Order: sequence, then C-alpha cells, then structure tokens
Amino acid sequence: MAQRYVRVKTPQGQIYYGLLQLNRTVAVLDAPPWLGGQPIDLTLAAETYRLLAPCAPSKIVGVGRNYAAHAAEMGTDIPKEPLIFLKPPTTITADRQAIFYPKQCRRLDYEGELAVVIGDRIRHCTAEQALGKIWGYTIANDVTARDLQRKDGQWTRAKGFDSFCPLGPWIVRELSAGAKIQTFLNDDPQPKQSAAIDTAIFSPAAIVAFISEIMSLSPGDVILTGTPEGIGPMQDGDRVRVEIEGIGSLENHVVTEN
Repeated sequence: MAQRYVRVKTPQGQIYYGLLQLNRTVAVLDAPPWLGGQPIDLTLAAETYRLLAPCAPSKIVGVGRNYAAHAAEMGTDIPKEPLIFLKPPTTITADRQAIFYPKQCRRLDYEGELAVVIGDRIRHCTAEQALGKIWGYTIANDVTARDLQRKDGQWTRAKGFDSFCPLGPWIVRELSAGAKIQTFLNDDPQPKQSAAIDTAIFSPAAIVAFISEIMSLSPGDVILTGTPEGIGPMQDGDRVRVEIEGIGSLENHVVTEN
C-alpha cells in the first residue's frame, strides 16, 4: 500500500502532519512533507487524533468542464484551454465532516474530482516541469450551488461557501494514470459518476503549467482537475462518497445550514 500522508489534530489542539500506519497510528513529521518534513520521536495512537484535510493551501484552483461528457451534460462546448476558477481556502472540510446546504441555494450538486497538491513554488513552467512539481494526489468534492452558478453567470458564490471543498482523507505520492474515479450517493451501489482520470481533456501537468502562467503556485496549494459526467443534486441528510483507485474514499454528509 502507498504511504498515506495525513494532517491531524489532537484533543489539545495541536496540529501535526504525519504518516498514517496500517494500525491507524500516525508517525508525526516535523514539517509538512512537501517541505521536507521528517519523522520525529512521536507516534499518535488511533484514538488520540482527528483527521483534518491533508493540507492547508494558500489557494484552491479549480478546472471546469475538463471531461468531454461533463461539458456535454452542461450543454457547453469543450474548452480549448483549461477553464479555471478559485475556491477560497475556507471551503475546505475534512473526511466525515458536514457539507452545509446554504439557505440561498435550491440545488446543491456533488462533483467528485482528483486533486493534486503542489510541492514547490511554481511560476512560468512547462508541462514537463510541472509534472515534477506535483507532490501528491488526494480526493476532492467540488460542491456547487448549481442554481446560483446559473443565476450569477460566474462561479465565485456558487463554489465559495464554507464546506464546499471536502478534501482528503490523505495524500499519496503516486497514482496510476488510468485510475478510476467514482461518486456514490447514500447506499446506492451504482456510482453516479465513473470515469478513468486519464480521459480528462487536460492532464494535471498541463493544468498546472497553464495556471503557472497566470499566478504563482505555492507548496501545499491544491488544484482540482475537473469532474466527470454524472453530476447531480444532494439533499439534507444525504451521504456522498468519492472514491479514487490508489487513494481511497472521501465521504461527507449534507446538513441544512441553520
């Protein structure tokens, strides 16, 4: 099994990066792993920590319509270059935590996605160079208030509510190019979304290179690489699970915002 890099919080409020072991203990690192963090003489027992999202990025850059079938279901053409947008870091929530259904929203959609984590500062790089700057891979759900997206004509509000970027549960360093991504809703055994990640229009390296021509990317930043066909609505009480072969699964539940 690939090494799983996690970020955890103890009951005392201490936050650590670490390596998750098979027995669920965490070998603590002295810094984020993409900054050269090394194991220290501290191991957390399984019952002494809570999983957080595996990184705390300065920014989250999303990519829209990066699968041809998804562009078709949205009634739009395939983009000629990556269609990017920003989600604020306050959208991040961890595995098993709630997605809050906003009062302003009438349709809340799941969008299962592969996320990449940047390992070094990047500016003006080629796709070949970008491949070496991707530190690892995790799972994301680009939650979207679909009615607000259509109403506003731009995506900041629709994708920017707190809890709209479930991320995790951990990061792995390597991933098969043909790994499958699937999204499941509640107890339905049939996935709502299912695709191989290499069927995306733009590869992760091409996306990172494109973004680097616009803005600097910093270690720990997160890039969402787009969602496949099969997006759909969630309701209060629903559970949504995104699985990617070689990483694991990210599950969250929907709660109406008070």
